[in-house]
Amino acid sequence: MRPDLTELPSAKSLADQILYHLTHTQGRGPEFATVFDWRLAVSYTIRDLIVTPWMAGHRASRDQKLKRVYYLSMEFLIGRILEDAIINLELEPQMEEALSTLGLDEHEILDDEPDAALGNGGLGRLAACFMESLSSLGVPAFGYGIRYEHGLFRQRFEGGQQVEAPEDWLNQPHPWEFVRIDYSYTIGFKGHVETVDGQSTWLPGESVIARAYDTPVIGWQGNWANTLRLWGAQPTNLFDLHRFNAGDYAAAAEPEALARTLSRVLYPDDTTDQGKELRLKQEYFLTSAALQDIIRRFVAEHGENLAHLPDKVAIQLNDTHPAIAGPELIRLLMDEHGLSFPEALDLSRRTLNYTNHTLLPEALERWSTWLMGQVLPRHLQIIQMIDDDHRASTHRPAHVAIVQHDEVRMGELAFIMAGKVNGVSALHTDLVRSTVFADLHKLHPDRIVNETNGVTPRRWLRLANPPLARLLDQTIGTGWTGDLDQLDGLKAHAADAAFLEALRDAKRQNKESLSNGLLADLGVKADPDALFDVQVKRMHEYKRQLLNILETIALWHRIHASPNGDWVPRLKIFGGKAAPGYWIAKTVIHLINDVARTINDDPVTSKYLKIAYPPNYNVSMAEKLIPAADLSEQISTAGKEASGTGNMKFTMNGALTIGTLDGANVEIRDLVGPENFFLFGLTAEEAAQEKARPGHARLAIEKSEDMQVALQLIAEGRFGRPEHYYALLDRTWNDDPFLVASDFDDYFACQRRVDAAYKDSRDWDRMSTLNIASSGFFSSDRTIRGYMKDIWKVG
Repeated sequence: MRPDLTELPSAKSLADQILYHLTHTQGRGPEFATVFDWRLAVSYTIRDLIVTPWMAGHRASRDQKLKRVYYLSMEFLIGRILEDAIINLELEPQMEEALSTLGLDEHEILDDEPDAALGNGGLGRLAACFMESLSSLGVPAFGYGIRYEHGLFRQRFEGGQQVEAPEDWLNQPHPWEFVRIDYSYTIGFKGHVETVDGQSTWLPGESVIARAYDTPVIGWQGNWANTLRLWGAQPTNLFDLHRFNAGDYAAAAEPEALARTLSRVLYPDDTTDQGKELRLKQEYFLTSAALQDIIRRFVAEHGENLAHLPDKVAIQLNDTHPAIAGPELIRLLMDEHGLSFPEALDLSRRTLNYTNHTLLPEALERWSTWLMGQVLPRHLQIIQMIDDDHRASTHRPAHVAIVQHDEVRMGELAFIMAGKVNGVSALHTDLVRSTVFADLHKLHPDRIVNETNGVTPRRWLRLANPPLARLLDQTIGTGWTGDLDQLDGLKAHAADAAFLEALRDAKRQNKESLSNGLLADLGVKADPDALFDVQVKRMHEYKRQLLNILETIALWHRIHASPNGDWVPRLKIFGGKAAPGYWIAKTVIHLINDVARTINDDPVTSKYLKIAYPPNYNVSMAEKLIPAADLSEQISTAGKEASGTGNMKFTMNGALTIGTLDGANVEIRDLVGPENFFLFGLTAEEAAQEKARPGHARLAIEKSEDMQVALQLIAEGRFGRPEHYYALLDRTWNDDPFLVASDFDDYFACQRRVDAAYKDSRDWDRMSTLNIASSGFFSSDRTIRGYMKDIWKVG
């Protein structure tokens, strides 16, 4: 009954399998089936096809004793799976025909799938792209994360303010996962350490079970599938029957409550001591379960001689969240397998690698020694042993340490325990060497390498942008999907009037689809001929959504002053969530929505300027917004954005970039050409100098009439109650840590250059073509090949 993947199934075969699963898996007849029933039947049909290469890959890895890559990440923002799998199996025409013969609307079926709420932003989306590229390149790999019941949160707006509600993606069956009850591990917390006959033994005071849930990740053309293994927390004892029978129901359920809390929410608010403890427990829960699983598999395949661990295992730590892996791997090798500390330290360092994603000090995690000692007492001992060994072996300066001022510095721990440390763009890697890890770089000059981020073209071009994908297929052939460098062939068509007209038509199809769908549902009447100006990303001060909305206010004021001017119609689109405890970011969200309400209702200016802020930005929304964008806002303060991946997706889809020389913007500009990139703002070096200048914010504002006007309009209540924004205004005038004021006039002038360029549609389309043609470098396939060669030593 199951089609074999060695031969692609026909449309009839797919239809038969869908009906089979509708009846035998869903237990429904076609006459009673809902869209949900049909979607699950389609999903199980596709899953059947993925299982064949998945199992074959596992067997090949085991039988050939191949080295495996293990990617540990707190986030995997995988988005919807069904359509992506259909595309990677190259079954689009057959599935479209099969669903049509069954009388089903393909888009209705695909859109019924919820986004898996397993991440927040770029960090998680990068991890998902990497997993897909590892499969596309046939690299044996596991991704390890947490199976969050509610993920980050579902965002909605009330009175313009962000309100958080739980995500409910697991309130329905998740057809892609396989529960692995036999792969369960005990994870301990707290307790104390005893030493008997010179051997330290940790006796945890609390424990939970980590249970594995496996999702296959199919690569391009369906030849290989790897595993995303997510851990769900289960109680070691379901509940205390004695307490339950005595009527103490809450106390009886405490073990279950502890376990469910661990895998319930991504990034719990850590402004409280309880939140900090939960977050540390989550990070250890993920890391310990993954490392126990890795060692179990190694021993099963290669025997008990753990000296060969680095030859068969490469572990990548995605940011500092899993940095506890260093001491945990040493603990397992010493306490569970009897190795000496020097042996365990050497093996761990040759197995572990660390990706740094930030230069912001607050993002490089630090835990108090009190909290670490309370939650993970054995690990605090081992961390001190690692620190002492590093001090003795390097004769480092006194100020370089993992444990300092009663804090455990996880960035330093990750660096010292890693064989390789990588930055994620050329500029970022240089700054990692010269700023955040400057002292450690001097001690270990060969440890830091660069691997510029990338994104998978299967999802972010072929899936997200069918009109453009069809045009590329017709113009340069279909090979670009697996080899994005082939986009370079578009350069020969940059002056071809017929191609440029077809490119404009593809972009208009996407803009019309967005206007008639998401934007219409939002109540925003959008003109597809307007310039679609998009900034979608996590809400953070350094990403400077505030700069964008202040420029919008200043532009609105100028249009009001000259309503008959030659203005370019523009739709400003924002998207992104703020962390629940991040009041400044939430205030900016409130401001954007208040400004939108005023501007969109203005009869004088609304034909020239509108704002849309759809709530609950996620992967599926990005797949609609990015292909429709004309202008990509990449406006972070120079030196603050490690890389970015949204900037790559926009470029790949033909949007032009307005941006600073920050992160991968530098490489995008170099590749597409300075004349095809709208550059503004201070450089990273200039930004550091400006920030050190006393009173820089006030001095910059006093020189900028447009910015003064924007701030004054907010202060006088033109966009709602001004008291909502007094603290934000005060911070902008007197602190402005991310240099919004210093870059404002240059940004405003650059936006007017954008207006002028957009008026010449032929030249705009030529620039768009050259952006697409130059984006091959930003395939995650290229990034993974770099990791394979420079870090993991596989393939």
